[in-house]
Amino acid sequence: MDLSAIYRYPIKSARGHSLDAAVVDRFGVSGDRRWMFIDSAGQFCSQRCTPQMALLDVVSTDSGLRLSFAGDSIELETPGEQHREVPATVWGHSMPAHIADAPVNAWLSEHLGGDLRLVFCPADASRPVDPAYLPSSKLEQHVGFADGFPLLIISQASLDDLNTRLPVPVPMDRFRPNLVIRGTVPYAEDGWRKLRVGSTTLAIVKPCSRCAIPSIDQQTAERDPAINRMLASYRRRDGVIYFGMNAIVTVGAGFAVGDSVEVLE
Repeated sequence: MDLSAIYRYPIKSARGHSLDAAVVDRFGVSGDRRWMFIDSAGQFCSQRCTPQMALLDVVSTDSGLRLSFAGDSIELETPGEQHREVPATVWGHSMPAHIADAPVNAWLSEHLGGDLRLVFCPADASRPVDPAYLPSSKLEQHVGFADGFPLLIISQASLDDLNTRLPVPVPMDRFRPNLVIRGTVPYAEDGWRKLRVGSTTLAIVKPCSRCAIPSIDQQTAERDPAINRMLASYRRRDGVIYFGMNAIVTVGAGFAVGDSVEVLE
């Protein structure tokens, strides 16, 4: 097995991009989901309620981000301590975040609709991973604005198997993984507990429950409920669809496309 792709999503629920190599920090892939949209109440917003977020192209720059939508673009600097701090809530967990400048938020609201505000997760933010899923009670892990865990892993074979069941194949971007593993049988990742990717060791901690986002075409923002209906026909358990596995880094500092992958447990 080997690592066939690495993806990073600078803004939660906006477009991601592929990487040849990635370093990891205390939040997972460096730069992954450190930004997020919130509404006027501080609650996070995603493609679940605003599918057009799929069309927002995001490029990391030396000082921040460049955002593009429908031929228009804007650049912004990463907000620091001098920027206003606001509470941002992800799945019931509230944490302080730095809000982007007003012109940026006006630009986003104009293109995406609603009263959206873009916030940044500072380096010292504390949002612990649910300890119930960690392999050791002594292990402490944090996550930025990802739903619950720093990494999402999917095998290429699992997507290939799903595509044999669909009238029109879908790409991997429907499922927004960080790491794609090649050379397995379909759904082999369901049984993994510990994985070595290059020189980095990962603990596989929880199956990834899926929402409506896999039904959204990441190139058009159009919905196709047939995707989730098909997944539900064979990947639903206790009323929840599972596809892919959440993971944390326990040893190591990064990985590169082409790294060998070994199942340790």
